[in-house]
Amino acid sequence: MEETQSQLKQPASINSPETIAPTARTRVKRMPKRAAYDRDAIYSILDTALVCHVGFALDRQPFVIPTLHVRIAERLYIHGSAASRMLGAAADGTPIAVTVTHIDGLVLARSAFHHSVNYRSAVILGAATLVTDLGEKFAVMKGLIDHVAPGRWDHIRHPNEKELAATLVLSIPIVEASAKLRSGDPLDDEADYAMPVWAGQIPFMTLALTPIADARLDSSTPVPAHVTDYALPLNRGARIT
Repeated sequence: MEETQSQLKQPASINSPETIAPTARTRVKRMPKRAAYDRDAIYSILDTALVCHVGFALDRQPFVIPTLHVRIAERLYIHGSAASRMLGAAADGTPIAVTVTHIDGLVLARSAFHHSVNYRSAVILGAATLVTDLGEKFAVMKGLIDHVAPGRWDHIRHPNEKELAATLVLSIPIVEASAKLRSGDPLDDEADYAMPVWAGQIPFMTLALTPIADARLDSSTPVPAHVTDYALPLNRGARIT
């Protein structure tokens, strides 16, 4: 493929307000005060995650498959092999559910009942459509690579038409979605606060370790900045208390 970035057909945008109106399927009923329906909150959860889980039913058998994703404007994209059962089913219009979850820490309470976790999660429901335009597929692949490793696209060989043909890309509009979040200290029963039991939080964060070069890498090849600095984007959006 020889298109330049300026020639690529960009994915279509969905005109929508800042808040995604909850539906009967996405309204948070359990602990509704933790719900968020604004796009900034939902997009932040999607954009700082490396993996999503896609749920679907095929011949009355439910499946949940982990995969990489990228958000471009008001759409979420997933990709995989053209032989993928999940993508093939979704491309045929099978309804899917996509979830993303960040675990930000353990919440240790004074009672067993009030132990919890601090988290940020998002759910997207809908029907996916198959991306068939090669320019759009190319743009999505660029977005996916740079989502997983920001700055990587400019250093690698880009996919050719044969590779694009072997890859299915699905587009899911972010029009039926919600987020749910928890942060802060445990919420114990008032009578339990006097107990001599340690309570609090054990924060978590995603940490990238020292890069390990491919065994067949030419030793004269310099390590680019997007590799040495990889830990920085992973920590975006982390809730460390």
